[in-house]
Amino acid sequence: MTLFDTSRDADARTLLSGLEVSFAKASKRFGDATALTDIDLDIATGEFVAVVGPSGCGKSTLLRLAAGLVRVSSGSVAVQTDSIGFIFQEATLLPWRSVLRNVELAAELQGLDRKTRRARATAAIDAVGLTDFAKSLPHQLSGGMRMRVSLARALTLQPRLMLLDEPFGALDEMTRLSMQEELLRLYRDEAFTALFITHSVSEAVFLASRVVVMSARPGRVHEVIEVDLPYPRDRELRFDPAFTELVARTSHSLKEAR
Repeated sequence: MTLFDTSRDADARTLLSGLEVSFAKASKRFGDATALTDIDLDIATGEFVAVVGPSGCGKSTLLRLAAGLVRVSSGSVAVQTDSIGFIFQEATLLPWRSVLRNVELAAELQGLDRKTRRARATAAIDAVGLTDFAKSLPHQLSGGMRMRVSLARALTLQPRLMLLDEPFGALDEMTRLSMQEELLRLYRDEAFTALFITHSVSEAVFLASRVVVMSARPGRVHEVIEVDLPYPRDRELRFDPAFTELVARTSHSLKEAR
């Protein structure tokens, strides 16, 4: 187990069986500004949790705490695995590298041998449907295709926990809907736990088993909404009355939290 907290006391912070991530009274301050305060949130292994909230409420900070990129100011964040994939808002591809070489990068930085990382990269490219573009450069790809490359790169690490920071926010609506379905397919096939940040309520409800609604800064957990809709999900779900009711409920909660 990896652990990111103020005490570094692993014995005191051991996660309960079946949990992948646990925030316990977690707060984060940057100088005099408090980004997050008293976050209590458990994420079960294999769960897909989406987080929505007003701009500046600390959603991305929450993700970075889970990744261990920043440390809590008080409280704790415990993570059950070292196997973590992180998808940023931008695809962040190296323009001089081909799709294959970009996808290999994460495994390369982890020190995997060339044969292993090439095999993983090829499999990941196949998984996201870019086999015919393995030799292409980033400037030759659409926005959706570049984000697929970013997903493939994370998959080469074979992550148990996938952290996604508004990865589809810059895409056009049709591409965004397609990428949501693609992500759910990968979630099913690769069986990772997901923590997904978004500004889109409908996106959160479509993807997640639970939606966490954050309050305005300093960010707190305002409400956690269960999404009792079966997987697998396809785009027709968006016309289901149960889906539209959950979107309305989440939107109302978000309005209350502002």
